[in-house]
Amino acid sequence: KMLSRVLCTVLFMGALPSLAEVSQGHISVVLLGATGDLAKKYLWQGLFQLYMDQVSSGHSFTFHGAALTAQEPGQRLMFDVLKKLACPSDESPNRCAVLKDQFLKLSRYHQLKTAENYTVLNREIEMLLHQEGLKEAGRIFYFSVPPFAYTEIARHINSSCRPPPGAWLRVVLEKPFGHDLESAQQLATELRSFFREEEMYRVDHYLGKQAVAHILPFRDQNRQFLDPIWNRHHVERVEIVLKETVDAKGRTSFYEQYGVIRDVLQNHLTESLMFLTMELPANVSRAEEVLQCKLQAFQSLRRLEKTSAVLGQYQSYASQVQEELQKAQDYISTTPTFAGVLIHSDSLRWEGVPFLLTSGKALDERVGYVRVLFKNRAYCTQSETLRDAGHSQCKTKQIIFYIGHGALNSPAVLVSRNLFRPVMPEGSWSEAVAQSALHIFGQPLSDYYVYSPVRERDAYSILISNIYHGRKDFFITTENLLASWRFWTPLLESISHQPPRLYPGGVENQHLLDFEMVSGEVAFTVAEPVELLNPSRQMPSDYKTIQSKFRQSPLVSAWSEDLISQMASDIEKTASRTVAHSGQFHLALSGGSSPVVLFQRLARHHYTFPWKHTHIWLVDERCVPLTDTESNFFSLHSHLLQSVRVPYFNVHPMPVHLNQRLCVEEDRGTELYAKEIMALVANASFDLVLLGVGTDGHTASLFPHSETGLEGAQAVVLTESPVKPHQRMSLSLPLINRARQVFVLVLGKGKHDITTLLSRVGHQPRKWPVSGVSPSSGHLVWYVDYEALLG
Repeated sequence: KMLSRVLCTVLFMGALPSLAEVSQGHISVVLLGATGDLAKKYLWQGLFQLYMDQVSSGHSFTFHGAALTAQEPGQRLMFDVLKKLACPSDESPNRCAVLKDQFLKLSRYHQLKTAENYTVLNREIEMLLHQEGLKEAGRIFYFSVPPFAYTEIARHINSSCRPPPGAWLRVVLEKPFGHDLESAQQLATELRSFFREEEMYRVDHYLGKQAVAHILPFRDQNRQFLDPIWNRHHVERVEIVLKETVDAKGRTSFYEQYGVIRDVLQNHLTESLMFLTMELPANVSRAEEVLQCKLQAFQSLRRLEKTSAVLGQYQSYASQVQEELQKAQDYISTTPTFAGVLIHSDSLRWEGVPFLLTSGKALDERVGYVRVLFKNRAYCTQSETLRDAGHSQCKTKQIIFYIGHGALNSPAVLVSRNLFRPVMPEGSWSEAVAQSALHIFGQPLSDYYVYSPVRERDAYSILISNIYHGRKDFFITTENLLASWRFWTPLLESISHQPPRLYPGGVENQHLLDFEMVSGEVAFTVAEPVELLNPSRQMPSDYKTIQSKFRQSPLVSAWSEDLISQMASDIEKTASRTVAHSGQFHLALSGGSSPVVLFQRLARHHYTFPWKHTHIWLVDERCVPLTDTESNFFSLHSHLLQSVRVPYFNVHPMPVHLNQRLCVEEDRGTELYAKEIMALVANASFDLVLLGVGTDGHTASLFPHSETGLEGAQAVVLTESPVKPHQRMSLSLPLINRARQVFVLVLGKGKHDITTLLSRVGHQPRKWPVSGVSPSSGHLVWYVDYEALLG
């Protein structure tokens, strides 16, 4: 019997205590994609390491390599890889030789292409167990194949290759897990039809990196030191970085689909971010508790905007794509190979702390790290040279989880000596001897307590060991995956056609990719050299005259960014004048997408705005809870209110949610809002009302042929929208027309047709409600960007 012979040989060499102890059952490991790059580089070595570590555990193993390649060439390819497997340097040569020989004897190749092939594999496993008289403990299927093959393979395993009752099944999945939220949801649904959640192990190999894997244990073991300082009052910023010197040559077919954000930030760097920002569970070893804390951390992340990221692409990428994918010479790719993203959490612990996630190819060095930089409030009177510089409170204070490569060239945890001496597990981490010549972030290594792993291990070896032990806390659950895609997808959609900055690559990049944080946004610090590609094309600035009137009212027109800047300045001037005159400013704001950029501008650039004396009202609201992302108030809060200091009692959301129901007439929400306006706003005349325009000519939530709100005495009305959510609450046109000033904002090429139409029609509010906006004793100003005005 083959397995018995192997066990006896290993026993003879002293690897097993006794055959009697081999009683915990048999594990079959099936590696799909056994001849692929990942398998060659990491997975077979990881499986061999598992065998070396667990040969004395009481389990017996067989290893089944599988691929689409036919039996004979596939077997030859696979065993060429297996013959090159290596033992750790601390393993004795004799034991290594025996274990390697036995691992090869326990390994076999299968062509897995059809349903019948899977049936045959299952029969072979069962026959082997019967012949050897072994009980089956479980089966591991490692999917080292492209995700498009997952569903078919999952179907075959589920129908033909499941272990019998009493034995476990563990299915290991490699990224990418979709390319956006929708595709990730679809893949998750398909997999759930074949496997239970506890059977799936989604691999993010960064969770096997020793420095990353130690973030949570480090926080747990050093609670006494970190509890007072691990928060917004003490942390200045956090940097999570993975830089590579290699480019995407040979991988452009993958990279064109995914780019650097999907490849690195959405998974590796986001998981590191979660380990830093999540609240610590009572037990960091319990996967369920860790998951719940991670999900709460995801919910606290502020929505990413287009201005949250800077993008780059190394210059030779386009030619590599043209060559490898047979694209035309004029093909232009907007795929980023570099990204810097600014993330904020609105949790009480982290509000206001910038988290910078950065990754790219063709950069100056290969390095990965997580750096927590603390605020420094000390002033040191005595010269640094005259005292103990190592513990100086004026020196930088930081904790660094050094993932690898770079100056240290190995994993490490570094803690500034002027912070605290950390508690580290003695068996797995040891304090390193400082090399004075080395500098990390401008400081000599002697300024840090430095700890490195007692035994440096490959990430895949660690993860494969965790799969064997059933440690789910090292893997990505479905909920975790979808939460991550839910966070990243809006940014990916907003930048999908944004041209990245070109950079030469390597040390020649110089300052081209440096970026800075300004008012919650990020921007490159150095202006990009720009060529005028179409000098003959007529630009709006070339027009000698653009009418300064629109529908007999003043018109302000510019490119959208300049227009928003002008409008924000005009609103601030109006607010300051009004507060100086009457002591308070009543501002009514519309919902929709157009005002978002205005809200952000007001929040980030207008620090002298008299918010303390401003009352914020809603022009209209969707009949959804105020915490729903569809809510106009939710958008207003996310993009403006949470960033400025408006007194709590000066914020007036529309009462759409009363008595645990939405916009029911008997609840009299419209009357309540109208009474509040009458009580607080003199003569019910807002100082300024901001409106937008829909492509159908609607404004606020007053739609063409609306039965209410276009005329009559009612100040606040319920209306019906032609698009979901249908029910709305809105200020009426007569109330809007009582305002002292009304600004109408119109942005984008999609509004060109309605803008042209409105320039020609008269007062027809039943057809085009916005045409009825005409303040009876106030002023109306149109703010229309060039795209809406000129097409």
